[in-house]
Amino acid sequence: MTNSSQSQKTRAQQLASEKEGKSKKPSRRTVLIGSLAVLASAGGGAGWALDRFVVEHVEQTGVTSAAAATATTTSNTAATVTDTSYTSDLAKINISKTVTGSGNSQVTYFVADLQLSQGTVLASAFAKDSFGENITETTSVIAENNSAIFAINGDYYGFRDTGIIIRNGVAYRDKGAREGLAFYKDGSVKVYDETTTDADTLVSEGVWHTLSFGPAVVKDSAQVDGIDEVEVDTNFGNHSIQGQQPRTAVGFIDKNHYVFVVVDGRSEGYSVGVTMPELAQIMLDLGCETAYNIDGGGSSTMFFNGQLVNNPLGRNQERGTSDILFIAGQGETQ
Repeated sequence: MTNSSQSQKTRAQQLASEKEGKSKKPSRRTVLIGSLAVLASAGGGAGWALDRFVVEHVEQTGVTSAAAATATTTSNTAATVTDTSYTSDLAKINISKTVTGSGNSQVTYFVADLQLSQGTVLASAFAKDSFGENITETTSVIAENNSAIFAINGDYYGFRDTGIIIRNGVAYRDKGAREGLAFYKDGSVKVYDETTTDADTLVSEGVWHTLSFGPAVVKDSAQVDGIDEVEVDTNFGNHSIQGQQPRTAVGFIDKNHYVFVVVDGRSEGYSVGVTMPELAQIMLDLGCETAYNIDGGGSSTMFFNGQLVNNPLGRNQERGTSDILFIAGQGETQ
């Protein structure tokens, strides 16, 4: 082989290696684990960080049974399902895809319009049927384990140890820290300050679920000021949510009428993601009176009828999360 041929082969191998490296960008959790492992090996008491952000801490198991005890919505009527819709006497779901822009500015997002018979039709489930920190499964796995026809990722409550966490009418955590979102049994939604109330009060007032992430991007049918500067947490690995990112948001149109949006991102040519103000505009265009940002990035996932709807990070690969919001199937007919 000539020197020229060897040089071309070496360069081709180098390019292939670079391409593979770009296509296998590590997840937030992988980077976090690696960083903490390095710190731990170097000493300095970083073991606490591994314990805090990586090691599973199960506080309660069998949470599905706790949720079932509070559920009031069942139906024996068969539902009708298509590739993009679901209709039963409890829920109507329509899913659509929107593509805007082009080239490196293209944005792709998915909208699920949900009209429910009552607020308790919207359910929540935890990864591995357990409540606690750092317990994860993919949205699809949690959905399938709970016979969901539709699901999106939740607020990844398990990454932090603060917030008010109420799911399916059951209070699991009462450490108010940020702006939360409450879903009520009557189908209404309210943005609230976690630090001015407590979990027992909210449950007594009829709260069915809370989400603890944020910020609210729409209030009273208007974009919220300053959302392009908000930080959700100050803890390691989740300091800022700004810039063009994959997003998941929940929106309230009217009682028992919601829209859930998943925006793909970090994949130029397919979907670059959106900023907080851009997310707010999407929600306003959909007619939302209230809209709230929840966990995004590689966690942003929409699931419908046994399949992944969106394309997370342009790689069609889900990242584990701690929880989902979902609609249970009712015995579908095609």
